Formats: sequence, C-alpha cells, structure tokens
Amino acid sequence: MVNITNNTSKPVNVTNPSDKNPYFGSLTILTSLFFMWGFITCLNDILIPHLKAVFTLSYAQAMLVQFCFFIAYFVVSVPSGYLVEKIDYKGGIIVGLLVASLGCLLFYPAASLHSYPLFLTAFFVLASGITLLQVSANPYVTILGPTETASSRLTMTQAFNSLGTTLAPYFGTLFILSTAVKSAEEIKTLDTDALSTYQAAQAVAVQSPYLLLAAVLLGIAVIFAFLKLPKIQASRPLADSDSRVTEDLTADTVSAWSYPHLVLGALGIFIYVGSEVSIGSFLISFLGEPSIAHLSEQDAGHYVAFYWGGAMVGRFIGALAMQKIHPAKVLLFNGFMAMSLVIITIFTEGDIAKWSILGVGLFNSIMFPTLFSLAVKNLGRHTGQGSGIICAAIVGGAILPPIQGIFADSIGIQHAFFIPALGYLYICYYGWKGHEVKVDK
Repeated sequence: MVNITNNTSKPVNVTNPSDKNPYFGSLTILTSLFFMWGFITCLNDILIPHLKAVFTLSYAQAMLVQFCFFIAYFVVSVPSGYLVEKIDYKGGIIVGLLVASLGCLLFYPAASLHSYPLFLTAFFVLASGITLLQVSANPYVTILGPTETASSRLTMTQAFNSLGTTLAPYFGTLFILSTAVKSAEEIKTLDTDALSTYQAAQAVAVQSPYLLLAAVLLGIAVIFAFLKLPKIQASRPLADSDSRVTEDLTADTVSAWSYPHLVLGALGIFIYVGSEVSIGSFLISFLGEPSIAHLSEQDAGHYVAFYWGGAMVGRFIGALAMQKIHPAKVLLFNGFMAMSLVIITIFTEGDIAKWSILGVGLFNSIMFPTLFSLAVKNLGRHTGQGSGIICAAIVGGAILPPIQGIFADSIGIQHAFFIPALGYLYICYYGWKGHEVKVDK
C-alpha cells in the first residue's frame, strides 16, 4: 500500500476501491495545475504562425518552438524526479510554478529585442517549469485513490487540462493574432519610424498575455505554499489491488527498464504527444490552405478550440467509460478512430478534411492518462523512476513536429500528416498487446 498522511490523520490505506476517497479536495485543487499547463502549452499553436510571419520562417524553423518547448521534458524530467524525492510533491509543484512564471517573464525582453533565439530560450524555461509540475502532479493523482480507478481519475483531471487548451486559442487569437502581421515585402517598404511602431505593436501583442500568465502562476504558487496537502512517501510503491503481486513483480528487478510494458508505454507517450502537438501546430496553416478552408489566421485560430475542445469532451466521456470498460480497449478504439480521421484528412479536401482533422482531438482525449496509468501499472518500488521515464518521453513533442515540418516544406502540409497517422497505428498496438504486464529478469 501507499502511506498518505496529513497533519492530523494516521496513514490511510487507499487500496480499497469501495472506500470513499478522503482526498477529493486535494484532487480538486490539483486540477488547477492541469488547467494552467494545458492553457500555456496550447498557446504555442497560436504563437507559431505569429512568429513564423514576424521572423519570416520556414515551417521547419517555426517548429523549433515546439522543439525547444518539449525538449525540456527530456532534459528536465529525470532531475525533476530527484528533486521531488528531496522536497516532496508539494515542493515540486511550487518550484515548478515559479520556474514557469520566470519563463513567461522572459517573453517580455524577447519581444522587445525582436529576438527569435530569446523566444526559444523563454519556451525552454517555461516548459522546464511545466515538466516539474507534470512529474509532481501526475503520479500524485494516480496515488490519491484506488489503483483500479487510476486511469479514470487521471483522465478526469486531464479533462481540465483540455479545458485550458480549449480556452487558450480564443485568448491567444484575441490578444496575439489581433494585430495583423505584415509580409517581408511590406516590411521592406516601411521607413524607420513606421518600422519601429510596427515592431512595438507586435511586441505588445506577445508581452501582455505572458505578463498576465506570469502573475497568475506566481499567485498559484503562493496559494500552494499555504495549502495543507497530504504527504506521500515518494519512494513507496503505488497502491495495487493485490500488493503481494506487485511486490513479487518487483522483488528481483533492478530498475523500471525491466518492464516491457513501461518501455513500450513510454514510446507510446513519445509518439502520442508528438502526433497531437504536430497536428495542433499545423492547424492554423492547414485551415488557411485554399483547398481546405482558406481562413485567415485569426479565423483559423478560433477553430483550433474545436480540436482541443474535443479532447476535453472525450476525457469526460472516457473517465466514465473506463469505470466499466478496460482502459486498454478504450485506447485501442480511440487510436483506430484517430488514425482513420487523419487518413481521411490526407485524401480529402474542403469541409471533410477540415472537420476530420479537428475531430482527431476527440479521440486524443484519453490517450495520455491511459498510456501513463497502464505503463506504471505494477511497477511497485520502481514507480517513481517509471514516472520520470514517461515524462521524459514527452520529448516526442520536440521531435515529431520538426520532422513533419520538413515534410510540409517538401510535400505540403496535408500529405505531411502521414506522420501522426503512423503514430496512431502504434497506439492501437499498445492498446491491443503492448500494455500487457511482463517482467524481463
């Protein structure tokens, strides 16, 4: 079992699913974190076309935004795991919020100096803070309740992450894309004063939203500093319906790498995040294609909310469904549907292609929390290490978008979607066979 304590209570056994979860309040508070990092991550989709136009970048160059953002997961996840062991989950959450707030503040000088490298640095720092939040909060949610409902519980909190990603496009479109971006030819015609005025306007469009986000993150950090949350022994194994089985599985294993279902699950996270981010990153440009919807950046920005809003709706539905249906079966179904919609997008035009790609969000919904919970199942004392490995695998969001960007530059945006189509095929495999718990001793 897992020992969870607060200032007044004795350790609580959370392995009995029939017991009422005494930490509903703590889970409710944690949902604010899921909302915030979803909101911030989705703003990248709005900033990419803005920065692409301002700095006259190719698709591959513009995808460096996602590379610098998601590479932080690979670089920072393992150190974050060690830090959480030292300062516990609550301390990790507070430090993560402070680092993320600093990252938001860096957008101010980046916009003022009109420096793309400084923008990329700001994205890395911001993502480093969010990485620490993920390493702290995701396993925390799986522990605060019975293991049998871990997938459902994490899916429900992830639904509020999707609420953030749904609202972010409206926020970003209102503040960032409201100022029209001039083409390289138009900029060359501006005199010194006009150019200075134009660059100042573009800078303010980015500075104001991220200054506001910095203040909100700092405020949440202060609130968490004063909250009394249950203390969890991070070194202890996750609760399992049969603790003896868990101990038997972990008795002779050296590390989490001995579990094929963890390794395959981490690869699933890598592919899923990369596929989801790739689609979101290209949505505005794709919807602007004459053969698809021929929308302006501002109008297309509103449609991005349908993609992320579908994920939110799907997570609420999935949280309920997985209380009755095995999570792996739900994962297999969603992977197949997402793959089918991407294939339809590649081979059609107009409204069919537009709504097919937007509909993928609905089936993305349960993938991350389900992959996460299936991958850490029965890891026992290696759960902490497994969580770090999985969070490091989020680096897929840094690798796959630039690869798709290279193909978009050569064969076009539409046909470059074959990258996520292949990704969803692998998700199908994991839901079918890859999730089965085995141990290589």
